[in-house]
Amino acid sequence: MTRRLHLIVVFLLTAGHTASATPCQFESQGEGRVAAVVDARSVRLDDGREVRLTGIETTATTRQVLTSLLVGRDVTLRGNDDTPDRYGRQGALLFIGESDTSIQATLLAQGDALVSAEIADKDCAAALMASEAEARRQKKGSWADPSAIKNAESPDDILAGIGRFMVVEGKVLSVRQAGAMTYLNFGRNWTRGFAVTISKRTLPAFESVGMALKSLENKRIRVRGWVEGTTGPRIDVRFVGQVELLGANELTGVRP
Repeated sequence: MTRRLHLIVVFLLTAGHTASATPCQFESQGEGRVAAVVDARSVRLDDGREVRLTGIETTATTRQVLTSLLVGRDVTLRGNDDTPDRYGRQGALLFIGESDTSIQATLLAQGDALVSAEIADKDCAAALMASEAEARRQKKGSWADPSAIKNAESPDDILAGIGRFMVVEGKVLSVRQAGAMTYLNFGRNWTRGFAVTISKRTLPAFESVGMALKSLENKRIRVRGWVEGTTGPRIDVRFVGQVELLGANELTGVRP
């Protein structure tokens, strides 16, 4: 009897540890039933609250998939901050019922969304990235399109998507600082080539993870963000997670 009790205690302790170690299990911000999908990243609950799905950017299929997954379902909202944004939406990770897997992770695993890199918690961010990486490896959803990842050596293709969230891969040819801005240049023509901009206020975040920007020179990286610019396309990096250093053996989505 004593041994049986001991095993039960060990099991409960182990189960509790496993649950607490599950990524993205933030404090509950409430519950509700999804009445409607407002747009590709927002839903309305039956009590009138609007919720913005944090951690992801949308693809052409996101809204349709959200509708099939969420409408009429009971959900739990999880996150570190329930302060509404300027549109009155509460940002959160959504979980159906008692599921440990967020809707965001499900969308990413199916290739129906992209990681936005806005999640600050490193374990949760890594889990979302892993879901996206698996979909990319299997060419699921949007990753089935060969042009899903843009080639930094083709700036015109990137510039054509100005105002859109994109994933770009390429080799950093130079790292230059001008005033309070650091530029990762992917082309020799600085005015027309693709570049990543990182402001001085973002540098401590890179330093905290041991990533010196100068060390990225002559390295292949993957960067994600909103494309802007006029003559040459730019992506402004505000979160460390927007930049990934590619390993020598990692398969990329662009042709050499």
